[in-house]
Amino acid sequence: MDATIKESKGFYKLSWLQRIGFGSGDLAQNFIFQTVMQWFSIFYSTVFGFDPKKVAVMVFIPPILNIFLSMWLGAFVDKHNPKWGKYRSYLIIGGIPLTIFAILCFWDGFPGSKLLYAFITYTVLYLLYTVVSLPYGAIFASLTRDSGEMAKLTSTRMVLANLGGLAVAFLIPTMVQWFSPNGKYNTPDSAHAWLITMTIFALVGLVLLVFCFSTSKERVVIETDKTSEVKMSDLWMEFKRNRPLRIVAFFIFTAFAMMSIYNAAGAYYMSYNIDATALSDFIYKYLHITVSPTGIFQGIGFLPAFIFLPMLPAIIKAIGKKRMFYLFLVIAIVGMVMLYTVSVIPALRSQIWMILLAQFIKSTGIIIATGYMWALVPEVISYGEHTTGRRISGTVNAIIGIVFQLGLAVGLFIPNMVLGFVGFNKDLSTQSAFAQQGILWLVAVIPILLLIVEMFIISRYELEDHVIDKINKEIEERQLKQ
Repeated sequence: MDATIKESKGFYKLSWLQRIGFGSGDLAQNFIFQTVMQWFSIFYSTVFGFDPKKVAVMVFIPPILNIFLSMWLGAFVDKHNPKWGKYRSYLIIGGIPLTIFAILCFWDGFPGSKLLYAFITYTVLYLLYTVVSLPYGAIFASLTRDSGEMAKLTSTRMVLANLGGLAVAFLIPTMVQWFSPNGKYNTPDSAHAWLITMTIFALVGLVLLVFCFSTSKERVVIETDKTSEVKMSDLWMEFKRNRPLRIVAFFIFTAFAMMSIYNAAGAYYMSYNIDATALSDFIYKYLHITVSPTGIFQGIGFLPAFIFLPMLPAIIKAIGKKRMFYLFLVIAIVGMVMLYTVSVIPALRSQIWMILLAQFIKSTGIIIATGYMWALVPEVISYGEHTTGRRISGTVNAIIGIVFQLGLAVGLFIPNMVLGFVGFNKDLSTQSAFAQQGILWLVAVIPILLLIVEMFIISRYELEDHVIDKINKEIEERQLKQ
């Protein structure tokens, strides 16, 4: 590849400060996103006391509204150039109100209808999350075209994103128990403890968004003279003509539905299917600290990120992208099967170490496969640019934002509907056998089926590394001749 193209036009090398700075934006967003995935269902059903079926409807409506916001916002960010940066400006513009509503969602002092208050604050939070996450995704594609740098950037970003997930998984229930007068996280008396905990997380998240804003440098963006050509209808047209984009979109939708289901079910599984008091007693005996067994279970689900994500560029170089997806999706299925097997055999159910091992194996596969899917988004953006001559990152990320949030909504809708169907009762510390079986469907069986669907979807993806490198080189050569 020509040196001029490689270094000075598009194929930029990034410093570690830039990689970490960009990744800190995902760390911040996961303080909100992972909280929604892991804790909103059990918070609304046990702390606010809502019927699970009402929660299912409540969490499904905002993504429908979000479709229209994403369509408008994608075109808007591509057409406009705010003085603080084309995409990074929204980290501040959206980040401040996002922080406020992340706190308001957990305030229990509203004097009117608590259900209406929860629906309004959750809806606004959901829409504000899009105002931050959609342009943030476009920043990713604006930093460089270099596929090697993209792999490193993805690895760094996902390590930090999973650090956010680990903090949410482990610290939130543990901190709520510390602040709660009854030492629990799933009772109405825990409401104020949730508010304190989420205030801390939201404010730290805002600081991280500011850090991401200050270290991100946008250099691969749509030319100013082409911004007037961008319109809302581009969203549908790009989805229709960009086959790799459709494949990535379906993969992301399925992945987020799967992750949302088992993450939401995890708290119920540890609270009502497994007796893990021996685990917390063991930790207290030797470390003299009180931790939540649920936090340990959910937190272990993020540990593989810090072991395997730094190896991701080397793994892809050795076996290629598609084989990497196949390998780790199979590993995830193996972990899910182990979790189900341990849970249905009474003699094994008391072996907490086997449950935690199954959680670790399952999470290893999911974290790597779903982590790298974000590196495919800049590829489909480049594919669209190669085909049409326009790099509409905002529009493509609007499509991605719609499908991943629809996946999230479906993934939160299904657990709450299943819990309502199997007769989950928030007032019972020991649930019925049918309710426990329903929780097990959510934590293992349904995710296994969706993992199989993901394997089929990714098998249709055609932009191998040598193909996308050729596309990017031709784009840059075309621009140098203009």
